[in-house]
Amino acid sequence: MARLAEGEHELRRVIDEGRDVDGLGERELLELYRSLILLRTYDERSLVYHRQGRIGTYAIFWNHEAMQAGAVHALEEQDWIFPSYRESAIGLLRGMPAATVLHWWRGHPAGWWNPADYNVASICVPIATQVPHAAGLAWGKKLRGEDGCALVFFGDGATSEGAFHEGANLAAVMQAPLVLFCNNNQWAISTPLSAQTRAEALVDKAAGYGMPGIRVDGGDVLAVFEATREAVERARAGGGPTFIEAVTYRAAPHATADDPRAYIDFDRVEEEKRNECVGRYERWLRDRGLLDDLLETEIRNEALEVMRRGIAQAEAEPEPDPELVFDNAYVLPPPNLREGWLG
Repeated sequence: MARLAEGEHELRRVIDEGRDVDGLGERELLELYRSLILLRTYDERSLVYHRQGRIGTYAIFWNHEAMQAGAVHALEEQDWIFPSYRESAIGLLRGMPAATVLHWWRGHPAGWWNPADYNVASICVPIATQVPHAAGLAWGKKLRGEDGCALVFFGDGATSEGAFHEGANLAAVMQAPLVLFCNNNQWAISTPLSAQTRAEALVDKAAGYGMPGIRVDGGDVLAVFEATREAVERARAGGGPTFIEAVTYRAAPHATADDPRAYIDFDRVEEEKRNECVGRYERWLRDRGLLDDLLETEIRNEALEVMRRGIAQAEAEPEPDPELVFDNAYVLPPPNLREGWLG
């Protein structure tokens, strides 16, 4: 059974320790940077699009990019990703068009994709419900003798939900090849971590399910990659699930509908912004001579062009037929619904 080792609550770091990660050459390091910039650009442009009324309420993930990119780069193509709304753009790292993700936030039917096309499950808005989904798929892979694993993203608030317990316990008992990736930004909307758990750290929960736990600096993309790769290798080898607690601090509102002024520590927010994850990695790359101004500008312009094309494609899509609301609900909509909704 898993037990917490001495020093288990310490955060694993790479960038601050000035070390390298085995198996990551120049090409892989720059691809990781491209993913960070693509995610950052998507998030920043989406916030602008929301303010312009071009998409609906939007869940901001600024400063979460290191957790998302670092984890996904540790996976293989056959591995599955189960996102929450905070990872809404994760499909971009699997080749999903930006227009598809933008459609999702616009409430357009074109925002739903076939999960098998990208091995990316549908975005889950209810808290923690994606955890048993991921556990079930991972267990299915094991039963079929298929290679691959599943990685499920969720926030610290999800660890207070029953669905998290059910999924984590099932994966542990069945030794399913699952990585449970908790992005602990220390806020469940306005509820601080201290009001959610008496555990010293969320990684403590791993021992209760008999699985290994890793606690990592969520702003250090290389440390996230290293920790996730370790968990994935364990899953492939039949070692069952791993719980990763990636620790960061939410430096933006929970979503565009949130006003954090009533509860957030703005001094802490400003401190975190000065050490945000993309800038940390850029400095690390520059120190090693792998990134200069010219290459940085090129990569940022590529990401901006992806977003320009994406919003143009999304807004060119015809308005959906209102009848779609009823297609999978009624053979014939009741008269009151037809009159009130369809006129």
